Amino acid sequence: SESIDTTYLDHAGTTPYPKSLMDNFAKDMNSNLLGNPHSQASASILSTLRIDTVRARVLEFFKADPEYFDLVFVANATAAIKLVMDGMGGRMYDEEGRGSFWYGYHADSHTSLVGVRECASAGSKCFVSDDEVETWLSTAVQESPWPTKPVDRLGLFAYPAQSNMNGRRLPLSWPGRIRSSNLPQHRHVYSLLDAAAFASTAQLDLSDWQNAPDFTALSFYKIFGFPDLGALLVRKEAGRVLRRRTYFGGGTVDMVINGVDDPDEVWHARKESSIHEAFEDGTPAFHNILALDTALDVHRRLYKSMAHVSRHTSCLAKVLYNRLSALSHWNGLPVCVIYLGADSEYGNCKTQGPTIAFNLKSCNGKWINKSQVEQLAIANNLQLRTGGVCNPGGISKCLNLSPREMKDAFADGLRCGGGVDELHGKPTGIIRASLGAMSTLEDVGRLVEFIDLFVHKAYQSAENLAMEVCNNADDAPLPLTESKTLAQSRSFDAATLMESFTCPVASCRRVLKPNSDLSRHFSTHTVNSRFRGNSGRAAALKKHVKRFNVFSCVRTATPRTMEAILGK
Repeated sequence: SESIDTTYLDHAGTTPYPKSLMDNFAKDMNSNLLGNPHSQASASILSTLRIDTVRARVLEFFKADPEYFDLVFVANATAAIKLVMDGMGGRMYDEEGRGSFWYGYHADSHTSLVGVRECASAGSKCFVSDDEVETWLSTAVQESPWPTKPVDRLGLFAYPAQSNMNGRRLPLSWPGRIRSSNLPQHRHVYSLLDAAAFASTAQLDLSDWQNAPDFTALSFYKIFGFPDLGALLVRKEAGRVLRRRTYFGGGTVDMVINGVDDPDEVWHARKESSIHEAFEDGTPAFHNILALDTALDVHRRLYKSMAHVSRHTSCLAKVLYNRLSALSHWNGLPVCVIYLGADSEYGNCKTQGPTIAFNLKSCNGKWINKSQVEQLAIANNLQLRTGGVCNPGGISKCLNLSPREMKDAFADGLRCGGGVDELHGKPTGIIRASLGAMSTLEDVGRLVEFIDLFVHKAYQSAENLAMEVCNNADDAPLPLTESKTLAQSRSFDAATLMESFTCPVASCRRVLKPNSDLSRHFSTHTVNSRFRGNSGRAAALKKHVKRFNVFSCVRTATPRTMEAILGK
């Protein structure tokens, strides 16, 4: 299949699922009759028993003692975060009109954590750095340099265990310090840890229940590849906060009076036996939950433990970081600009996960558009992630983008998933390579080879040629990233097309024949380039070849060989 030839480097989005996981799950489904758990039929009882077993296994996987923790199955980490938000803000204002809860969040937070601020009616604060968090943890409220939580309101402090942008790992000690603090601004403050990125390649260890987060959100598909399922791990002592939530769904209540006979007689009684019974709204995703049982078995068979996964991925990330850092252009300028956290160190599992955020520069110091890199990577069967990666604070900090510049980019067409690549000389997003349990040294090598052989060599050669043309022609050549027809270029008014040839990314130097005649007038065309064929009609290149760069060669009085021009 097509995926066999793919180098997958987006494990921070989701890790691919093993074939044996799907085979074993299919066998399980074909061997059992499973019913809706909200029934007393035998098939339903089987589902209920197996769900309870999986819940216990997942708690064990994260070293969470069921005496102190419960686990609520949800769709994904975002749904887990929203469940906490609903509990904290279940009654938005009290009788005196005061906001229900205050919210503090770290600047490295995923968009889903940032969004909670919109429901924090008692105010919110974005902590721009670890140092600001440390100051908040150790400074009395009256001495604080910024507005903090009203002492009589609930509070929620949220942050990621690992940045989903660059893999930087944040301190896991903050929840315990908040809980043990005697400072007034920490009274009634609960902690929410986004462990989605962290738990995919590290052991989430909740064995120290006294210092563990009150709420931990995660997604299982980032760890196992399948199923599409998430969870909220809840310290039972903090579970009462969730009961402030006003909404209730099917299966979470023991009785409901809907007020048909008397509108004033509306009433319901929530289930009280466990936290998960009260907050798993509707029919549980029981097939996905049972698939998680298989996923746990396969993961243990393939990788032994999360400690093994952590060591493996940390080693690979260090190799990748070192090799990317070593790439340089012919003039000594670095090829990669890597966005590393201030206190992070690749190879150190405590401070850095197996994710690298970077951008590329050409030999003249100009940014290479991230979208173009992504298109070329896809053509070469490399799967990366580019853009803002749902981390607005991390992106604005590492790219030094002011709020005004971000709004300007939005006005110019920048949107989630595409748009503007560069604004005011700054990139608007990053390229992200993230490794997982099944990543290999070969994967690392293919990415480095792609950047070195194509982006480095091809851009260097093309720009040198363009500079030469500029110095020897009356008119400047086409910009490297501009799409035009030959007819639109004044440099080619009197020229005739001699030949066109495509250059697949990984095979760039092998496809270009050393003895091919080239002209001094040279232009590089992107995937949107157009050229005139023998029929005289302009043809869209992308209709004929998939995401290839094209070098158009035009006959002049003095043909040159590829070898002479590229200086090889």
